[in-house]
Amino acid sequence: MLTNRVPAVTFKTRVRDESVPGPNPFRWQDLTSDQIFTGKKVVLFSLPGAFTPTCSSNHLPRYEELHEEFQALGVDQIICVSVNDAFVMFQWGKHVGAKNVFLLPDGNGEFTRKMGMLVDKSNLGFGMRSWRYSMLVNDGSIEKIFIEEQFGDNCPVDPFEVSDADTMLAYLQGADCAGVSAPRLAFEG
Repeated sequence: MLTNRVPAVTFKTRVRDESVPGPNPFRWQDLTSDQIFTGKKVVLFSLPGAFTPTCSSNHLPRYEELHEEFQALGVDQIICVSVNDAFVMFQWGKHVGAKNVFLLPDGNGEFTRKMGMLVDKSNLGFGMRSWRYSMLVNDGSIEKIFIEEQFGDNCPVDPFEVSDADTMLAYLQGADCAGVSAPRLAFEG
């Protein structure tokens, strides 16, 4: 169920740590909702999965592309959350060239479930995943949320009309959105 506060959860992330020997210099790091959202203006968007068509060709790349414009409007951080593990999110970020958007793994789906956005996508072989949405969070409070239509289990389509970067940017600018931009990257998969 949606509340006006982001859910209190602990995310299991992996961070680069040069003190870790070998070819894989990463270590586990727990990040709490408080650490991520307290005292910050954050744009968070959620999508069904890494390495999927719309997520890889448009949703993430467009937020990445508009990063500086969001910063100019006072956004401290842009976060992409998905019900994927830290390893998948890391590799996906490398694949699409994400440098500015923080890819936050919700491997257990706890944040997504507590947001009321966990849906069954078994019709696609995905299992339980996040519904597509975006939100503006100020100091842990949800100021605005854009939820794609047709929310529900085993939806036969993947709506992408309001959780996009252009809609959020227009909201922050107090302007009307001209619509979802064209894909930024070609999808191969």
